[in-house]
Amino acid sequence: MILYDAVKDKEYKIEGLYVEPGITRRLQALGLNDGTKIYVLNRKKRGAMIIKVRGTRLALGKHISSNIEVSEVVNTEEAETRKDG
Repeated sequence: MILYDAVKDKEYKIEGLYVEPGITRRLQALGLNDGTKIYVLNRKKRGAMIIKVRGTRLALGKHISSNIEVSEVVNTEEAETRKDG
C-alpha cells in the first residue's frame, strides 16, 4: 500500500521510496529508509499528512506520500488478542 492511503494513529514500515532522486536522498537524510517504522499522526483532506519518524514530526505533501510504499505494522499484543479472540 502507499503512505497516502495510510490511516491516522497507526504504525507502518517503509518498504520503498519511489520519488525523484533528489527527494529520495533528502527523505533518507531525514531517516525515511527502507524498514524504518513511522507513525501517522494526522491527515489533511487535500493529502498532506504529519508522520512521526524516530521521534521527529515530519509533514509530507500528497506528491511525496503517494510515492512511498509502506506495510502496516501489527503490534504483538494486538496479534495475541486476535489469536485468543
